[in-house]
Amino acid sequence: MNRSYNSDFILLKKYADRCNASLSSLAVEGLDNESDLSDLKDPILYVMKDGGKRIRPALTFAAAETIGLKDNDERQRALDYVACAIELLHSYSLIHDDLPAMDDDDLRRGKPTLHKVYNDAIAILVGDGLQARAFELIATAENISADQCLAISRFVSKAVGLRGMVGGQFIDIEATGQPLTLRKLKSMHNLKTGALLTASVMAGGLTASATKEELTLLENFGGHIGLAFQVTDDILDVEGTSKTLGKTPGKDAKENKPTYVNLLGMHNAKRVASESFEEALLALTSFGKSADALRKLAKLIVHRKK
Repeated sequence: MNRSYNSDFILLKKYADRCNASLSSLAVEGLDNESDLSDLKDPILYVMKDGGKRIRPALTFAAAETIGLKDNDERQRALDYVACAIELLHSYSLIHDDLPAMDDDDLRRGKPTLHKVYNDAIAILVGDGLQARAFELIATAENISADQCLAISRFVSKAVGLRGMVGGQFIDIEATGQPLTLRKLKSMHNLKTGALLTASVMAGGLTASATKEELTLLENFGGHIGLAFQVTDDILDVEGTSKTLGKTPGKDAKENKPTYVNLLGMHNAKRVASESFEEALLALTSFGKSADALRKLAKLIVHRKK
């Protein structure tokens, strides 16, 4: 098990390294040409170089590999742009989630959150800027068609908008201190967390020119692994430490936020994570060995410690 886990982690690191090779430069591209904006680079780079796992862009790379995109394909550079765009959107969401008006977190990935180092206004502006830059990257990705850029933008924008992350965060804020049914809790997390994870997979598939049938299977996989990710997050909030998590543990319980653990209990929460993982793997069956990278990432998502 340990040898297999290490192999899976090496795969994630390979994808993370690929994303990191372009991420910072793409995020701040052009700011040096505007002297009045040069100071904006520092807070952006503070976020970009914070050592995140890059699970979402990894899913984008692995999904494209599943569809059969080869290393020498001219669309690989477009894939870099799309994967980095996904990570910029994730970073924007974390910056805003950490603000005092939202989750009010002091730590993120083992270091002070952006608004603690700079201020709330800078954090809001950087988050807004990264969101806009993400869609600029998708729109300017080379060697894919305008229809592909449009399809990726359409799916991703829904995932981070009112019917995605924003809507899920709204339900989360409204639900603090209030009882939620299992159905509504699942809906909240499908929007807040699952939507962008699914979009990460779909973006890779769309970049690699997946068929309609293949996209349906990828979307199914993304939905199941998104649920497994969030349930695991709830479990780690109880069982983890600030050292392993890189953020403050136990905040959900202290703020009386609805989670799978406090609604179902730890044993049943772990069962849901395991069942969702199995359903995710089932969705990949027809891809055969080409989906092995997605399978390995799915296993890491469920068995991770942070």
